[in-house]
Amino acid sequence: MVKAVAMLSVFGLGMCFALLGSLSVKLMPRLKIDQGKFGSLISGFMFSCLVASLIIGVAIDKIGYQPIAVIGFILVAICIFILARGQTYNSVLLPCILLGFGAMALNTAGNVLGPQVLYEGNPAAASNLLNVFFGLGLFLTPMIVSFLFRKTSYENSVSVLAAIALAPVVLALLAKYPETPAGFEIGDAFGLLAEPAVLVAAFVLFCYIALEVSFCNWLPSFGKEVIKTETPDMEDGAADASAQRLLSLFAIAMMAGRLGASQIEAITKYGSYVIAGAAVVAGVAIVLMMQTKNRSMAQILAVLSGLAFAPCFPTTIGVTFSKFDSSIYGSIFGIIFAVGLAGAVIIPKAIGNLAKGSSIQKSLKLLLPACALLLVLALVLGPLDARSDDVKPKPEVKKVIDDAKDQGKDAAGQLENEGETLKNEGEKTLDDLKKEGEKAKEELEKNLPKPGNT
Repeated sequence: MVKAVAMLSVFGLGMCFALLGSLSVKLMPRLKIDQGKFGSLISGFMFSCLVASLIIGVAIDKIGYQPIAVIGFILVAICIFILARGQTYNSVLLPCILLGFGAMALNTAGNVLGPQVLYEGNPAAASNLLNVFFGLGLFLTPMIVSFLFRKTSYENSVSVLAAIALAPVVLALLAKYPETPAGFEIGDAFGLLAEPAVLVAAFVLFCYIALEVSFCNWLPSFGKEVIKTETPDMEDGAADASAQRLLSLFAIAMMAGRLGASQIEAITKYGSYVIAGAAVVAGVAIVLMMQTKNRSMAQILAVLSGLAFAPCFPTTIGVTFSKFDSSIYGSIFGIIFAVGLAGAVIIPKAIGNLAKGSSIQKSLKLLLPACALLLVLALVLGPLDARSDDVKPKPEVKKVIDDAKDQGKDAAGQLENEGETLKNEGEKTLDDLKKEGEKAKEELEKNLPKPGNT
């Protein structure tokens, strides 16, 4: 059950990150705001995520997983329900800010818990598998919204999302969680910034989260621009639905990419090269998106971008965790994710501001420097290790894991040898029985009276 809580926490995070982008084509006219104001809503959400990540990262090391997960599910549901009723910019700004705290509670609970209850000894693979469910939340949210908008009112449609977000709280209350160590105090947690691996990982996420959040929030608007350019006579409702499906394609590609990455045993070891390669592919896709006027090409590029983005976040988390002791995973995650969210506060807002005098499509050029910096930082992260002995993985823990693996291999080998021995003995016994049977048959035939001799 605890595995389900970790996965549903990350699913809820995906819902939160897709929410504003999914609602954008209806929310902006409802609130009577332009793209710049909508960008401010995104920035408010992301800034609260930044602050909350620092607080919750340390808190989860202190008070455990269950309180954080339960608070996250409840707070996210309440905020979405308020968003369903809001009709002015000011009425939705506060729930957007509080949504950041709920989202980070789910984010920290899922991403810190997951590598401890999934693939043991391969945190990058575990994190990739876990974040398939982030992609699922990212995918289903616009699909559900697109479907419900055609069937019922805006208020009812968004309220359904609130109910979905609340449902996993039952599992969170019933699950049994791993024990959490004492953790660091806040001052000690900030001392981790002296670790080069933590600092570089934080700026890797700064670049990557800026890219992902920009796509999550502006992809539908980009899609609508391309659709209207190609088919200007298409009615707004059909164009909105088609544009929202672009985000779903992006999310499906992310899910598929993360599921594939989770099956690579060596991904923790070579993760930095995977991230660097993804940065190159993402940069090429963005350049092509800035130029396309074809809806089908926009869909292909959304899929390509999703595949490129897929391993970046979970692999960064897994590679970084592998360099440190598990007792400080919460603190490390809170720090690097908070710094990463600074990119999400700045870049999506800048895209919205630039689009006011231009278009979303042309404003995507602001993402290219992030791709270039991501490439360089990923290559720097790979060879770095924890500098202080106090935060390195505990040798005894690693030894226990290695010994358990060796014992498992030895036991499997011993069982295989015993099975082969039993097989050989069984075949020998069967042969002996056959020979004795043949001999008995011959004796019987010899002793039987022959016909005519009675």
